[in-house]
Amino acid sequence: MPKLIVVLGDQLSPALASLQQLQPEDLILLAEVTSEASYVRHHKHKIILLFSAMRHFAATLQQLGYQLCYIRYGSVPHLNTMTDAVQFALAQHTDLTSVVITECGEYRLQQEILSWQHQLSLPVHILSDDRFICDLPRFSRWAKGKKQLRMEYFYREMRRYTGLLMQAETPEGGKWNYDADNRKTWPDKLQPTAPLSFPPDDITADVIALVQQHFADNMGRAENFHYAVCGKDARQAFLHFVQHQLPQFGDYQDAMRLGQPFLQHSICSIYLNCGLLDVRWMCNKVQQAYQQGLVPLNAAEGFIRQLIGWREYVRGLYWLLMPNYKQRNTLEATRALPGFYWHGQTKMRCMQQAVQSTIEHAYSHHIQRLMITGNFALLAGLSVEQVTDWYLAVYADAYEWVELPNTLGMALFADGGVLASKPYAASGAYINRMSNYCKHCAYNVKRTTEADACPFNALYWDFLQRNQAVLAQNPRLTLAYTNWHKRSDTDKAAILAKAADTLIKLEQL
Repeated sequence: MPKLIVVLGDQLSPALASLQQLQPEDLILLAEVTSEASYVRHHKHKIILLFSAMRHFAATLQQLGYQLCYIRYGSVPHLNTMTDAVQFALAQHTDLTSVVITECGEYRLQQEILSWQHQLSLPVHILSDDRFICDLPRFSRWAKGKKQLRMEYFYREMRRYTGLLMQAETPEGGKWNYDADNRKTWPDKLQPTAPLSFPPDDITADVIALVQQHFADNMGRAENFHYAVCGKDARQAFLHFVQHQLPQFGDYQDAMRLGQPFLQHSICSIYLNCGLLDVRWMCNKVQQAYQQGLVPLNAAEGFIRQLIGWREYVRGLYWLLMPNYKQRNTLEATRALPGFYWHGQTKMRCMQQAVQSTIEHAYSHHIQRLMITGNFALLAGLSVEQVTDWYLAVYADAYEWVELPNTLGMALFADGGVLASKPYAASGAYINRMSNYCKHCAYNVKRTTEADACPFNALYWDFLQRNQAVLAQNPRLTLAYTNWHKRSDTDKAAILAKAADTLIKLEQL
């Protein structure tokens, strides 16, 4: 009884649950559909990555002898959605008896998939995505009854469950978390190791031409695409990271440097989140490198924490709280997103560097996202909807299950503290401490109210003042509010006036 096996663009893994059920008579469907390519203004590199990776994945399946229905972008008139693609495949192959798909990563698309059970005349089977370590029922059981959900305790549960960096019930080295060792500034004499890049092959070249034709106005330059588009190359890129970058990743993972968008970061979330890499394989490779004495514990633990801690945690939280989570706006942030988020033309060197990296590579690392683009959006009270749509659009590793909690919850504190215990608000002093951006900036990071003052400084105090009713009782902000209240009325008035002027002139910063 032949089945239609539907594989989505971020499910390009041979270990996918639905492909594990594959029989020779089954038909596999992959489709480049308009709605998925355009529901936000995706960066050109993200579209190239997914379309090319889908085509490479399909070619591999065909070489293995499996039957495929592959629908290229624009090849079938009036085919706009995944539902259209499924109906097209079923009309072309009338012997199919059921539809099988692995649950998807975005609530929006999952609702469309659920509607198939009513729209299609065949049974629809939706399988759990076991590429993740913590399935959704397990996360719900962990979260049930807890007054507060905190990643650190979930992470410890995942360490015990996986046995990663564990000695029986004791964490390797005696501590669960070595984050305090991972906040060093980048030394002037240290040269970063570039991630592996891959020249486009013929398949990718065809996709680049397609994107240049149909998505010309989207962010980025199609001609400088350089990412892996198949599992073999993605694994090579990750092993390169483990050997050459991971030893120093821990120490400098929060650092930023002028003209260095990658430093010692792996960029492999781009590959992991679309299925080209497997999280268990990655964690095991990192653990082996630590056990062989090739990387220090703080680097191995810090990287594994990002994978089985943050990544698994935000996914569980997303599905636990959606769809209402997306509507949260605790701090009532509604100001329009400034144009420099799209074009990067601003005198703020830190923002210019973060956005320019985003434009060039569909990538910036987590501190640039959290403490520069995210921090500025928080301080300026930028629209939660516009900011979350921007993050979803411009990064090659962004899918709503991972983007929304990190942006709405962690960066913008719009969920009121569900994800983070305090807002990640900071003045220019933090950026100056963790980077050399301020030394090359038109603004003076040491000043707050002067004409050339760093915009982050006045906005930081203004943020605290205008959100005092919501945030003043937060114990992690006690010192900040104490320092604010110690200031004279004259100082406060000058700072708030500078912040008001800055907010009026956002487009001119």
